[in-house]
Amino acid sequence: MLRQAFISLLLVCLSLSSWAEIQVHDSRGPQKLPALPERVAVLNWDLAEQVIELGVTPIAMPEINAYKEWVIQPTVPKGVQDIGSRIEPNFQLLAQLHPDLIIIASPQLDLLERLEKIAPVLYYHTYSATHDNAATAISNFQHIAAALGRSEVAEKRLTEMRQRLAELKQQLLTAYGGKLPKVSTFRFASTTSVYLFGDNSMAQYALSQLGISPALHLPATQWGATQQRLMALRDIGDATALYFTPFAQQQALEKTILWQAMPFVRQHRVHAVAPVWNYGGAISIQYLAEALAESLLAIAPQPTKTSNDANKTPE
Repeated sequence: MLRQAFISLLLVCLSLSSWAEIQVHDSRGPQKLPALPERVAVLNWDLAEQVIELGVTPIAMPEINAYKEWVIQPTVPKGVQDIGSRIEPNFQLLAQLHPDLIIIASPQLDLLERLEKIAPVLYYHTYSATHDNAATAISNFQHIAAALGRSEVAEKRLTEMRQRLAELKQQLLTAYGGKLPKVSTFRFASTTSVYLFGDNSMAQYALSQLGISPALHLPATQWGATQQRLMALRDIGDATALYFTPFAQQQALEKTILWQAMPFVRQHRVHAVAPVWNYGGAISIQYLAEALAESLLAIAPQPTKTSNDANKTPE
């Protein structure tokens, strides 16, 4: 009798333990967490973005000052601890923070075993030439949301992003009389070379969501960017060229004969793009689209204000 009661009690305990576990998914497949995490450390910028966009404040993330300079959006909430480099975080400090979940990306994969001694780890494969970077960012966003109990927040945020992209597309169609230009985007590496964004880049994906085709077709790469000589920009021809800022030598470059000879320069089909991160998470697609649309509207045949500008109060 006692033996049967003990077995029944044991089965109940095991059932409760199994019920308390959280079934989640990362790039390795199905995973289990002991409970819904509350203290989350994130070791890569794009994944930190994903967590912050879900309304969760991570207890730790790397290189916060550099993030504020390059990534910018979303802003880092107050109280987040900087744990050093993305490649080699401060393990001692991380352990002292007592996370109940650590989220990593491809650059930290070789640290997985060491990190698992501190807390459970979820790994998300991010940028790669072997998959669609934009689709993967969105999928990762949804999986991270599920792990943090924020799936409804994620779907709401993605819906808002799709609505915003549709709004921007309509603004561009109006400004360009229904015929959108072909566009190539790039970032200056120096006064003699550029990083051209092509297939598998977040910039090109953002443009595609605005109904815009690329002026140059470049092969897919891990980051969607290909370094080429400045001369390669001539192939953009009569299409539109947009370049991401900042670039410290921009004024010197614009005075060169080579730059001034570019067809898109002569035809005033070129514009700078406000600083925005090209290697981010799911919602960075919206930030890219907004920055690109703002530049395209500035050089449109029928210039129009963005919805952001329309809401500004005259000084």
